[in-house]
Amino acid sequence: MAETNLDRLQSDLKLNSPARLYVFYGEEAYLRTYYLDKLRRLVVEDFAEAFNYHRFNADTISLQGVLDSLEALPMMAPRSMLQIDDVNFFAMGEDGVGYAKFFGDIPDYCTVVLVYDTVEFKIDRRKKALAEIFDKAITVEFTQPPERELCTWVGRHLKQQGKRISTEDTQYLIHRTGGAMTTLLSEIGKLAAYVEDETVTRAHIALLVEPVLEAEIWDLTDAVAAGRYEAALQVLRTLLQKQEEPIPILGAIGSQMRRILTAKRLLAAGKQQNLMRLCGMSSYPAQKAIANAKQLSEAFCARAVELCLEADVKLKSSFDSPDRVLELLVLELAEEARHA
Repeated sequence: MAETNLDRLQSDLKLNSPARLYVFYGEEAYLRTYYLDKLRRLVVEDFAEAFNYHRFNADTISLQGVLDSLEALPMMAPRSMLQIDDVNFFAMGEDGVGYAKFFGDIPDYCTVVLVYDTVEFKIDRRKKALAEIFDKAITVEFTQPPERELCTWVGRHLKQQGKRISTEDTQYLIHRTGGAMTTLLSEIGKLAAYVEDETVTRAHIALLVEPVLEAEIWDLTDAVAAGRYEAALQVLRTLLQKQEEPIPILGAIGSQMRRILTAKRLLAAGKQQNLMRLCGMSSYPAQKAIANAKQLSEAFCARAVELCLEADVKLKSSFDSPDRVLELLVLELAEEARHA
């Protein structure tokens, strides 16, 4: 298997041999922060941090400030570190070329880390000098780990707090939280604090863990598949009472219906094992999609996707209340299911 830049970063940390320029970005904030802290602890001695750790953001950065930080020899330590947060160098015009010169000649005693959290990281090939520098950097994208790794990670953290959990219930917890590791860590702490038993169960998770929008939409589609239309409507009304925006709600409903339709067609072809790969789903929602597909006809699933598209047009072009458009969608899904 080819080495990834994350592998390279892990190797640099293990060998105590940090590179001169890293770019950290990606949706998994927990991992980004974890590795940034490890790199900082490796490069910067605690007692000399005030002298050897320099940090800028979009409001504080300047060409002279960065140059001074790069040229400042480490004090009482072999290395220094420069961290720059959420700065789009490609949008800087001539200043961007100046930074490109600096980053192309980083002293061997300094490690520079460009961190992207609230600003999108994207290389603009029209800015050739900067693009060449970024191409030479160790660019690490932090994404959500595979479900198996997440399950192991959750189990390990719960074990540290004297709790255990089954694989199936771990998958449910990941589904309930959306799988973001920062959120998972918070919910693990909550479960460990409030569950008196040694084993954390699905019932505990359902009671204590606040679900993300996608998880609640699955509750809605579950109710539609089971013919419990009042329950489906109640899920929708709860989401609206929580001031969830109508467009994301509709987007999530449409996404779920497309997944169920895909699951239905894969079932018919005897290829349901491909659902996770085709739709980028983890185990628990894939199992739910297949269970829903078994309860519904293909004609209903196809019509449900059409109804979601029609509702999207109404939501963005009509003068009707968005809440009413969504409620009518659920009622239309109920009616279609009865006919099917």
